[in-house]
Amino acid sequence: MALPQEPADGIAGWAADLVDTMGGPGAGLAIALENLFPPLPSEVILPLTGFAAGQGVLTLASALFWTTLGSVAGAVVLYWIGMLFGRERMRAIWAKLPLVKASDLERTERWFERHGTKAVFLGRMVPIFRSLISVPAGVERMPLPLFVMLTTLGSLIWNSVLVMAGYWLGDQWEVVETYVGVLSKGVLVLVVVALLAYVAVRLRGRSHPRHRRTS
Repeated sequence: MALPQEPADGIAGWAADLVDTMGGPGAGLAIALENLFPPLPSEVILPLTGFAAGQGVLTLASALFWTTLGSVAGAVVLYWIGMLFGRERMRAIWAKLPLVKASDLERTERWFERHGTKAVFLGRMVPIFRSLISVPAGVERMPLPLFVMLTTLGSLIWNSVLVMAGYWLGDQWEVVETYVGVLSKGVLVLVVVALLAYVAVRLRGRSHPRHRRTS
């Protein structure tokens, strides 16, 4: 059964073709690629998959199963990239970056050791970070079974919300993209502001070095 009123082009058209041709596995493939290439928006693919389920192209259970499986598969690939990249190589690159210190990386590593489980689980429900969080998990060599479990749970929640939204909204599934797109832009703005603040503090510290007391 073909999707009615499906978009003719763009990412939505590409995702619609995958789902219409392959059903659940097509939706899973689209989401796996979305994890590897964050510019592919889950806020388009997931509601569209829910809409397809509402039209009988696939079942709702199949939509949730395959999109979650695709999320985990894409995340594991990024995890292995981080693991192969390794901590020592990360330290070597970090040492060459301007405005950063080795202690900054050490603090980040300690933070991930304490909060890594929460970061991986909750990060799966935050636009942009839902893909990126897999890399530091691999770098820090979080146990793979734990990573897979947290990724599966977080992805299932995120995917369920967007798939069900598309399922209930029907022809109006694109409304989901609008609201999640606003959230994504908000997250991006916060990241940029935090980065600029970090750079400003570093530059200020360099321009106003502390004078040691002389005895």
